[in-house]
Amino acid sequence: MTEPRKSTNFIRQIIDEDLSAGKNGGRVVTRFPPEPNGYLHIGHAKSICLNFGIARDYGGRCHLRFDDTNPSRESVEYVGSIQEDVRWLGFDWGEHLYHAADYFERLYEWAEKLIRDGKAYVDEQSAEDIRETRGTLTAGGRESPHRDRPAAENLDLFRRMRAGEFPDGSRVLRAKIDMSSPNINLRDPVMYRLRRESHHRTGDTWCLYPMYDWAHGQSDAIEGITHSICTLEFEVHRPLYDWFLDQLELPGTRPRQIEFARLNLTYTVMSKRLLSSLVQEQRVDGWDDPRMPTIAGLRRRGYTPESIREFAERIGVAKADSTVDVALLEDCIRDDLNPKCRRMTCVHRPLRVVLENYPEGKVEEIETPFFPDDPGREGMGSRNVPFSRELFIERDDFAEVPPKKFTRLSPGKEVRLRKAYVLKCVGVVKDERTGEVTALRCTYDADAGFDAPKDGRKIGNAIHWVSAAQSVPVTLRLYDRLFTVPNPGAGGQDFRSVLNPASLEVVEGARAEPAVAELGPGDRCQFERRGFYYVDPKDSAPGKPVLNRIVPLRDSWAKIAKGQ
Repeated sequence: MTEPRKSTNFIRQIIDEDLSAGKNGGRVVTRFPPEPNGYLHIGHAKSICLNFGIARDYGGRCHLRFDDTNPSRESVEYVGSIQEDVRWLGFDWGEHLYHAADYFERLYEWAEKLIRDGKAYVDEQSAEDIRETRGTLTAGGRESPHRDRPAAENLDLFRRMRAGEFPDGSRVLRAKIDMSSPNINLRDPVMYRLRRESHHRTGDTWCLYPMYDWAHGQSDAIEGITHSICTLEFEVHRPLYDWFLDQLELPGTRPRQIEFARLNLTYTVMSKRLLSSLVQEQRVDGWDDPRMPTIAGLRRRGYTPESIREFAERIGVAKADSTVDVALLEDCIRDDLNPKCRRMTCVHRPLRVVLENYPEGKVEEIETPFFPDDPGREGMGSRNVPFSRELFIERDDFAEVPPKKFTRLSPGKEVRLRKAYVLKCVGVVKDERTGEVTALRCTYDADAGFDAPKDGRKIGNAIHWVSAAQSVPVTLRLYDRLFTVPNPGAGGQDFRSVLNPASLEVVEGARAEPAVAELGPGDRCQFERRGFYYVDPKDSAPGKPVLNRIVPLRDSWAKIAKGQ
């Protein structure tokens, strides 16, 4: 993996200060702690690059830990997808793969300690009553009637909860902190709840599961994490994590939590809950649908790990929330693919052209470099492109009644066929019933060859083409943004109401040059004048390639977005 350039940000400055002060024995240990309750998205990619990148640059290590404390929403599928995504991005946790579930017994023992110390109690109020008595952001809460229960009685009840004597939801364990605290997270937060659900890792061993806030900080401490890097929404939880660690008086490394702004991206949603609803409601074709902002979706669309890492580098790390334009992500993949992808030709919406003065049965092989407009890459190979009497051109490269400043083909006008002859339209063939143009009668300038006409006559812009007989049929998937507005769901709006009905257009009947047939699943290319494409590894079959448009070319976005 090519190492990205190092950048200075406030997190690295904190780590530099800690190292200068001799903290943690000079060690830097970070972690990426996803909950396995869905597929990772581009926002998680930012955190992955940040945590693993810091560990790499400081000669430390980064743990992959699954914070798997909620069995109702977690699955082995999500665990596997997360590991695949992290590896695909170019990072490796080595032997440091962990699960919060592996710490359940230790967390339980520590909970008993808090009970014995009078700092936790069993509450029999309903979930609704606990919410009601917790208070608001401006008003303190009310103490539970069970708050002052003797420690011995709490300990007995807690052990009976573990033994499964009580029904689900009938009791919880709460920390005994301060119901009048201005920080609502310190108002006797729930530590454990009863839930008879099988866990993907521990099976049916437990019916008593820890809350995320109880397990998270202690898991960091168990693993010796030096810098616990979180997004901003966890800033108000930090006093609670510190309180738990203070009460337990654990020896060894004390994790230092640092918060940074999460990634917000235009024309998408960055919530696993909302993304999950799109999948469950079948508004997309699964978590890896190429329209989804998941890492799996971006990978299936044809994005590269290099482009994602570059995107994370460009957006940087900040303390304040902001929204990044999705165009920046698109620029990163263009910049990555432009020097890599061979240029080929594909006519998306074919219009037949018959060259009346070209010999029937004749086929010319035109040697064409894969990087025709880059003199510095002349040695990157070439292929022979067949030219014959019958061709296909793009339907939108012809206008029977051309609008003002139209510089492509029209009756009586001439254009350059890209890397080939000058073409002149001398007639139009139409469907007698519909009046639709079905073919063009044309001639080519044999005397001029591939050069500009010597008489100085004006020629229109170059258009792309393929030989009708030798071209291969392909299926194209033209992807657009998933939502029609930059900030879906803003102001209480139902995000479903602004889904883009044109986010996917499937084009059947497109025709490509023969070299496209040699592309295999996972290969990428640039279709000249159209964009970058990726051979879908899931749906392509031998002789039947399905190509996903990764991103249009910069100068063609507006036209392509309108279907031109």
